[in-house]
Amino acid sequence: MPRVLLIDDDHELLELLRDYLQRDGFSVNCAFDGHTGIKAVLNDTPDIVVLDVMMPGINGMQVLTQIRTLSPVPVLMLTAKGDDTDRIMGLEFGADDYVAKPCTPRELAARLRAILKRSQSTPAEKPDARAPITVGALTLWPARRRAQYAGLELALTSTEFSLLEVLARHAGEVVSKQQLSEEGLGRPLNRFDRSIDVHVSSIRQKFGLLPDGTSPIHTLIRKGYQLLVE
Repeated sequence: MPRVLLIDDDHELLELLRDYLQRDGFSVNCAFDGHTGIKAVLNDTPDIVVLDVMMPGINGMQVLTQIRTLSPVPVLMLTAKGDDTDRIMGLEFGADDYVAKPCTPRELAARLRAILKRSQSTPAEKPDARAPITVGALTLWPARRRAQYAGLELALTSTEFSLLEVLARHAGEVVSKQQLSEEGLGRPLNRFDRSIDVHVSSIRQKFGLLPDGTSPIHTLIRKGYQLLVE
């Protein structure tokens, strides 16, 4: 039973989400402020966190920053509808995905399952998951969700790892944003969705530059991304 931690100061909303998710097979814990939520991440070790951006006191971005120093647990942000700034900031701060409020419990449950599926995939679900993927100086271990580049560990979020795995399995090929979204995020690419761009930008920063000053991940305008690692 997947363990979900809901962090939001909206008591009525959390009760609604908790009741639905419990009926849908999740184990749910609630925290109504940021400080309590951070403690719950440490003490209750949830499988995934749902975090609201707008909270009094310590806000969602501050909570996310602290969570990322403590745990690699997947985090789904709840953002205001149409607020691209919060969405992009959340992804840049290490969130795995976001859902705009107001959202339906059914939509939230589906998004949670998609994130958990890619972050907790097993060798039985991926026959070749135990075999490392090596592309030049890059090595990924899908079953352990680990990645190294030039012998150094890459500190990737679950979503970043999933996207890098897709690029590595298609190394040298141009991978469209639609394919990255479907295989890496587990959902179709929505119009005006910049999640892929933000996640790839974060992966680039963690890679650093090649000796020639270029990034190992190339952007092809209106086509997608291409991983080139020697």
